[in-house]
Order: sequence, then C-alpha cells, then structure tokens
Amino acid sequence: MKSLVKSLLLIALPICAAVLLVIAAEKFGGRQESESLKQLESTVRKAVMTCYATEGVYPPTVDYIEKRYGLQIDHTRYNVFYEIFGDNIMPQITVLELAEDDS
Repeated sequence: MKSLVKSLLLIALPICAAVLLVIAAEKFGGRQESESLKQLESTVRKAVMTCYATEGVYPPTVDYIEKRYGLQIDHTRYNVFYEIFGDNIMPQITVLELAEDDS
C-alpha cells in the first residue's frame, strides 16, 4: 500500500508542478501584453507631442507620425485610433490589441 501511494505521489507531483508553471506563464504573458499596450500608447503620445513642439500643430494622422518621426507600429498586433478635435487640442489616442485569429 505504501509503495502505491509513493508511486502516485511521484507521478502527481511533477504533473501539479507543470500545471502551476503553465498557469504562471499565462498570467505573466497577459501582464506583458498589457504593458506593451501602455508602452505603445505612451510612445505614440510622445511622438505626437514632439510633432506639436516641432511644427506647432498636432499631426493629422498616425501615418504622418510614422513617416516623419519614425514611429513603428506592428499593425498586425495593434490598432491605433487617433481622433482630432481641433488644431490646439491634444488628439485622443487609443491603442487596442487585435484579436488573434484561431484558424
């Protein structure tokens, strides 16, 4: 009976450890994605402010910032929404991660 319990423990412990590692990796990956979104949004805002400081106007589009200020956006992963309200009003910037295609 004791050898059966020991055998089960020897099998169960590595499986439990593997499951815990997978759960931890998923949580870390989610946190990392959230941080990437924040970082990209911050980078876009800095590029917008640089354009405003340099040219005296906010950039008309995100494409403009990419071409003139070297901003790089992975358009396969992120969608950047850029809405202008007026010449001297900071545009609204929203960055969203695109949904992964399961196919």
